[in-house]
Parts: sequence; C-alpha cells; structure tokens
Amino acid sequence: MLEYLRNAADKPLAKFLMFILIFSFVGWGAAEWIFGGASRDTTLVHVGNADISLQQFNNERSQQLASMSKDEQRAAYTDPKKAEQLTNSVMTKLTTNQLALNRARDLGFVVSDKRIADEIKGYPQFQVNGKFVPWMFDMVLQNSGLSEQDFANILRADILRNMTMGAANVPMRVPQFAVDAAYNARYAKRAIKYSTVKFADYKVGEPNDEQLKTYYATNPIVVPETRAVSYVFVASDNSKPDLYDAGFKKSQQIEDMIISGDSMKAAANKHKARYVQIAKLKRGEKISDKVLSDDLIAKLFAMESGSESELIELKDGFIILRVDEVIAQHNAEFNDVKKSLVSDWKKAEQRKQAYLKANEKLIALNKGETVKNMNETTVSRTEGAPLSVLNAAFAGKEGEHIIAEDGNAFYVVSVGKNTVPSPDKAKKESIRKELEKMSTRFVLDDYIQFLRNEYPVKINERNYNKFITK
Repeated sequence: MLEYLRNAADKPLAKFLMFILIFSFVGWGAAEWIFGGASRDTTLVHVGNADISLQQFNNERSQQLASMSKDEQRAAYTDPKKAEQLTNSVMTKLTTNQLALNRARDLGFVVSDKRIADEIKGYPQFQVNGKFVPWMFDMVLQNSGLSEQDFANILRADILRNMTMGAANVPMRVPQFAVDAAYNARYAKRAIKYSTVKFADYKVGEPNDEQLKTYYATNPIVVPETRAVSYVFVASDNSKPDLYDAGFKKSQQIEDMIISGDSMKAAANKHKARYVQIAKLKRGEKISDKVLSDDLIAKLFAMESGSESELIELKDGFIILRVDEVIAQHNAEFNDVKKSLVSDWKKAEQRKQAYLKANEKLIALNKGETVKNMNETTVSRTEGAPLSVLNAAFAGKEGEHIIAEDGNAFYVVSVGKNTVPSPDKAKKESIRKELEKMSTRFVLDDYIQFLRNEYPVKINERNYNKFITK
C-alpha cells in the first residue's frame, strides 16, 4: 500500500487515499487531546458486570470525610495508616453496595416513580407542619449540587439495597440456653492453688564458646532476605491530560534507553528524572521513601535479581523498578552474634533448671503429696492471678494439675472447684444483645461472601495504582 502511494503520489486517487489516512491519524490524536481524561477509562473496580468509577470513589470519600471530626480529617491526610483505613472503608462500602444492587437487578426488584415520590414527600427536611414544601426540596438540591434525577437515583439505589440486604440485617433471636452458657463461662470462678518457679532464682555461670555454639546450633539468628534495589521516577500529575502525555513520553524514552543497554542512572540523568538506590530493602520493613508504596515493595520482592519492571503508572508519575541484587535469607555468622547470645544462653539454662523444679512439684501433686508454698485463691477469667495461670485454670478440669509458663516463670497449677455465678439480669441482657449482633454479623458476612461468588470483585490494578495508591 505504502509502496503504491510512493510510486503514484501525483495521481488523484493516491492523493485522496493519503488525505484519508492523514485525517484519520490526526483525528485520532486530536480526539485524545480534545477529550483528554474524558476518553480514558477511570474504572477502579469491576463488580460482576458493573463498574465502580473514580468519581464514585471520590464522592463516597468526601462523604466519609465530612462525617469526621477535624482531628480525624487531619489524621486521614497526614497519617498513612489512617489514610489506608479510610480508603479501605470507602472501597468496602462501594463494593458491598454494588453487590446488593447487582443482586436486586437479577432478582427483578423494581422501585416505581410513585414510591420515590412518596419517599421524598415523607422526608422531614422537606416538610413544614407535616406537609411537603416543594421549594424546600429545591433548595436542598441546589445546595448539594444534585438534580432531581440524581436525588431520585440515589434514593432508588438505597431502597434496592435495603430490599436485598435488609433481611440479613434483622437481629437474630438467641436461645436462652446460649445466653446462660455464655454468662456462666464468662463470669464463673475457680478455686485454684499454684506455685511460682521463677527463672531468675537459678544462678548460672558464664558460658564458653562450645556451649554458645551448641546453643546457637538449635537457636540460630536468622538474617532476613534483603535486596539492593533502584528505581527511576518521573513526576507527573496524571489527572491532567497534557502533563500525563508529557510524563508518559519522557518515561517511554527512559524505558527505551534502558532496554537498549543504558544504565538506569544514565537514562534518568539524561532526561532529568529522579534516580534512587536503596542498598538494603527488607521485606515488611517500613522505609522513609515516599514513592515506594507497599504494593511497589511487594512487586520488588516478586522480581528476579538483575531484572527491571515494566513502566508502571502511578497517581503522581511513572516509575521503573530494578532489583540489583538479592541477598537470600541466611543464618548470621556465629562470631557476629556471639556477644548477644550470652544473655539468651543464660536465660535458657535458668529455664531448664526452673522446669526441672516445676516438674518435681507436678509429679508430687499427681502422687497426692503436699507441695509447699502453694498460693490458694479464687480467680475469674480476668483477675486473681497471672494471665497464664488464669488460662490454665479455665482450660483444665477440676482436680487436674498443670504447668503453665509466661516467659519468666513456670507455674504449677492445681485446678479446684468451679463456682457458677449468681444470676444477673442486666449482665445476661447485655450478653444477649452481644450474641444477637454477632449472629447477625455472621449471617451478613456469609451473604456478602455469597454475593462475591456470584459477582466477582476485580480491581483494575492500573487505574487503582494510578489514582488511589502512590
């Protein structure tokens, strides 16, 4: 085709065909330039065959921020953990709502215009002396920036969600025997006797090298995997089409240089991009680098040594990752950790001697013999003795003898009689409400999981990384 055009460039037909081709390419490029972001996909999540857009995310996020106090809002902007919690809350609500709407559609639920009109008329915010006032409704819409159709659509979606999810939110009645069992388990008390054998009561000398080596052979100090990594980052406000195009073009030029054999540093320097090296990156360790998000770090640990990533699009730019070297997880050299082993060895030796003593007492109790220095007390599940003793007391059976440990001592516990608590109407009612909420939550969780199976939730990683994560 091109050869024909070159050979017959002066012919009218060839000129006409070339005009069509040029117009097509120019039109294609112009459309992208004119419509900018409007022609790009902003879908964040696919829920079945429905989509959740960036606009929906921003609207819901704004609503949740508006319901927060000023301190909570400030934390959402400045604290990465709080920001992540807000993002998760927004995404959970949006996906759950869409799951419900998908189900309502498939079940054939319909909300008539008359139902919508009746709902609007019933809003106290639009009434004076119990009667609907149209101008009040118009004023609220004007202040919120919504049209009548927008408001009707929001209200219709809420009604459909309630139709779908309402039954799963109805409190479940809990039988009395379950309330009684939970009450007795929580407030019962047990008579116990216990003896404390502290590690620190046993003295040990200084270990020699052979003892330390023997100890280290079974208690090695593991050095986690570390990676030497680097990256090139091209800053760009990707919400603006012209800046996006310029940043993308520069990033492609850098990528082409790297593919051609140039180093990352050379490519970054030529195009005035940011080049960063990190000598030791540990899995799960927080770093001060503001560009490397948890997702990017996870990607670095999924790559092979000496490899580069594809061009990754973020919300505020473009990045290419590289793993320069992988230092596998390994045991630290003995001489490097020798000094730090001494205290651990001593405590291990003290623990051995303490355990021998505790075991002697346990054997004596099992034989029916008397053990000196046994504390006798009555405990609940939360107070009356050290926590490990409480756990042993309520895990064991009446008449059983148990050894418990808390890291600094062994406890030899003799479990006595169980005392059923006196009835307390207020406490039982509180437990009933708690169990009802738990049961309702379990049913709702199961139903949401069913909906997720029916309408799979899939994140659009490209857009999510571009617009939501950094």
